[in-house]
Amino acid sequence: MKIIIAPDSFKESLTALEVANAIETGFSCIYKNAEFIKVPMADGGEGTVQSMVDATHGSFIDIEVTGPLGNKVLAQYGILGSQQNANTQTAVIEMASASGLHLVPREDRNPLVTSSYGAGELIKDALDRGIKHIILGLGGSATNDAGLGLAQALGIKFKNIEGEELSSGGLALAELHKIDMSEVHPLLASCKIDVACDVDNPLCGEYGASAIFGPQKGATKEMIEQLDSALGHLADVIVKMGGEDHRLFPGAGAAGGMGLGVKSFLDAELKPGIDIVMETVGLADHLENADLVITGEGRIDGQTVFGKTPMGVLKQANQKNVPTIGIAGTLGKDAEAILEHGMKAIFPIIPALDSLDKVLADAEKNLINTSRNIAASMMLFTDTK
Repeated sequence: MKIIIAPDSFKESLTALEVANAIETGFSCIYKNAEFIKVPMADGGEGTVQSMVDATHGSFIDIEVTGPLGNKVLAQYGILGSQQNANTQTAVIEMASASGLHLVPREDRNPLVTSSYGAGELIKDALDRGIKHIILGLGGSATNDAGLGLAQALGIKFKNIEGEELSSGGLALAELHKIDMSEVHPLLASCKIDVACDVDNPLCGEYGASAIFGPQKGATKEMIEQLDSALGHLADVIVKMGGEDHRLFPGAGAAGGMGLGVKSFLDAELKPGIDIVMETVGLADHLENADLVITGEGRIDGQTVFGKTPMGVLKQANQKNVPTIGIAGTLGKDAEAILEHGMKAIFPIIPALDSLDKVLADAEKNLINTSRNIAASMMLFTDTK
């Protein structure tokens, strides 16, 4: 029996690989001779680097970069290991590692001034190492600068009407007059950049970057209006200089307008994060001749069907006619929605009500026990061992 184990992480508790290991431990108590193939997954958000490095037996690069407030922070990105195209190394970067909200104390959060410069330094380091393919995960950013800082770190200059270079932060974009690409990093043109983006917000307006994501980054109502205007001004300047108008592109407003920035400055392609991960780790190939797929995440609910890891895995498994089950820390409202898409069953792992700290601490044990019980139930209807 060939069993594919392809879960996401259980946030604040277990990495995707640790989840996969626990599921294998539980199932192997019953299916002792089964072939287990573990493929740690992610959807482009937090944990994507860890999952993809684990899935490909890659490595990590630690580097000191500029944090959102200009202070130095230690960030990390991954270099993937075994891949289908062995001639092209791939780096996986989460912009939040260098420019994330978690790096800014709550009382200091101010998207008028926070910068994505550190995320650009991670890309620069990868380019300097000869990387020809970068997967950039958006999300969790502390910034609303549309990638201004990221682009500055790569040699792109943003100037006001007096020809002076702009300072950092989202508000600085209001003074933009000209974008100078003449000193952009020379290796950028030969690097393919795919961006994992799982929101479809436009750049500006009621559903734009500033209005939807600004408040969690410290923006007041007045700041939101200033930032929204500054982002619109950036889009206007790009168009005046002969660039395309991406302000309404789905995902342009991701990560404080970073979606528009990476399309305009890096010629990057925005894709659903789960699709990028599945393609990179070769999930479709692993599914060949499989008998069962086990996926999951910390919480399966009604939102899971909108691009989350279990839904992405289920779609690929359905294409191969492989039955799929889901295991989650908890099941939330409308969790049964995923059953309507072909998942055979979903299981929570919490055996009893308890404190959150206790539930998180016991996740591995509960996951092993639940997996063992699922396998035992399956064994009632098969002679396969």
